[in-house]
Amino acid sequence: MADTPFILQEHQFQRLKSVLARLCVECAARVVFLIDRDGQPIAFHGDIGDMDMTSFASLAAGNVAATSSMAKLIGEDNFPAVVHEGEHESIYISIIGRALLVVVFDERSTLSLVKIRSKRGSFEVAGILEEALAESESYRANNNSFFSEITDDDIDSLFS
Repeated sequence: MADTPFILQEHQFQRLKSVLARLCVECAARVVFLIDRDGQPIAFHGDIGDMDMTSFASLAAGNVAATSSMAKLIGEDNFPAVVHEGEHESIYISIIGRALLVVVFDERSTLSLVKIRSKRGSFEVAGILEEALAESESYRANNNSFFSEITDDDIDSLFS
């Protein structure tokens, strides 16, 4: 991922899980995933059955990357959402900055309901991820200040 890595604290992870759980119920979804743009699963809620979550996450990220490239070819910056409708199961993928919100749903729900409910959930997820990034940057800045005081001469004198 081109973005700066960040640390997700336990309280932020629990808040994300809470948003995913609520979204799963509100959408009548089978499962809701949060995946980073590199295809790494961050969190999920629902019934994954015997699904290989790692493969699913990688394929979802690859799908969004391919779709983003297609968007650029036709003059769009990106497509904020990707939908795959199947005979029994469908997938809705919403891009949230550095993450993907993926909702797997069946005939108990509708695409319209999933879109409406996912929009609110996306704002909440984005807020939590922005908070995690800000805290990580602050932590990195505070901890790097100690090392910024060490010069090359200090290191050379240590080993001579």
